[in-house]
Amino acid sequence: MTTKKVENLIIGFGKAGKTLANYLGNKGEKTVLVEKSPLMYGGTCINVGCIPSKFLATAADRRSFSGESDAEYYKNAVLQKKALIAKLNKANYDKVASNENVEVLDGLASFKDEHTVQVRNGSEVSEVYAERIFVNTGARPFIPSVPGLEVGRRIHTSETLMDLEEFPKSLAILGSGFIGLEFAASYAKFGTNVTIIDQGDRILPREDEDVAKEVLASYQGLGVDFLFGAALQQVSQDEKAVHLSYTVNGEKKELSVDAFLVATGRQANTEELHLENAGVEVSERGFIKVNEHLQSNKAHIFAMGDVNGGPQFTYISLDDFRIVKSFLDNQGSYGRNNRQPVAFSAFLHPTFSRVGLSEKEAREKGYKIKVATLPVTAIPKAKILGNQTGLYKAVVDAENNQILGVTLFGEESHEVINIVVLAMMTKQPYTVLANQIFTHPTMAEALNDLFGAVK
Repeated sequence: MTTKKVENLIIGFGKAGKTLANYLGNKGEKTVLVEKSPLMYGGTCINVGCIPSKFLATAADRRSFSGESDAEYYKNAVLQKKALIAKLNKANYDKVASNENVEVLDGLASFKDEHTVQVRNGSEVSEVYAERIFVNTGARPFIPSVPGLEVGRRIHTSETLMDLEEFPKSLAILGSGFIGLEFAASYAKFGTNVTIIDQGDRILPREDEDVAKEVLASYQGLGVDFLFGAALQQVSQDEKAVHLSYTVNGEKKELSVDAFLVATGRQANTEELHLENAGVEVSERGFIKVNEHLQSNKAHIFAMGDVNGGPQFTYISLDDFRIVKSFLDNQGSYGRNNRQPVAFSAFLHPTFSRVGLSEKEAREKGYKIKVATLPVTAIPKAKILGNQTGLYKAVVDAENNQILGVTLFGEESHEVINIVVLAMMTKQPYTVLANQIFTHPTMAEALNDLFGAVK
């Protein structure tokens, strides 16, 4: 077997991997990028994550403007989503493959030793020796151990449900986290009867209770049913339905639905890498342990994106590229330890966005705080948009007036939250947003009232 020798080997075509491949190739460094599946050129976000899910969420929001039947409208939305993803997938491949110093290899990568990786594509096996190796293999949905719970036919993960062309009249979702809630909103708007099953006693247990209650009320308004304190015992499926057996307070209950979504978190894609052959350390959950420069315990092996156990967002994967680039260029003036405040948005009903600490987290950390809330019903632009559901909430350090955290549950919050991030990055006191002159009518101008209520 011939061994190809290169300066850089990247495993995984995600945001960090593809960006780094082009960067290194443009520098004239010979680089190999390995991807297990041609369906994943571009990574999770483009193919099975944020882009397709938000496309379907947008289509669901527009459902009321269509004269089509639920089944026809839904199928057309899925087909349009598939066409869009196919174009993005190809564009991502072409952008990397056109770099004369980068070679894209299809196949399953696994470590032979700390510098050598075998790539298996069917019966063909090749070897690549690299001075530096960058792992960007991402994460996948976690499937809990429940009798009969096997993905296929009518049982789905977040990745497979979006390819379902047959309209499900009823859908059960295991898990009331952000992923489950995003799909619950979309499918309820498509016209599906949605039921969420969760072992806990409330949704979003990590969020402040007043915010979680607002989210719950919004979903109940959509007609979504919640089964709290429900422990799934057994699952079976046939050609017509999925049959769920669960218990609530020891009482056995059953539910049959057209489709079942398992939304119980994600796990690292590391088992097939055989990291033990390279001596790379992983956490108990299988994520690669890294330092602030994203180096593993082997200094020449880096881990970027979801696989290193950090926040699982595509923009964090892009920032991981910046961290690695900083290390390669100047020994790491920028690293994990000086990363800016990171916001996230979940496309619920309406959008849920947060940056920094919640009130609960701030109190647990011992801060002396000032808190303000603002109902979205008080925002004129929400009335214009036709959805006054939601709550704005701010947490401020009482000793220095710095913003500790903000939660925005309301229309267009995914845009507004970035204004707050900028204020936090530049360490402005909350009064800057309380007194800023915003355009009108906008959702952002409500930051005047929110921070103006801080006392």
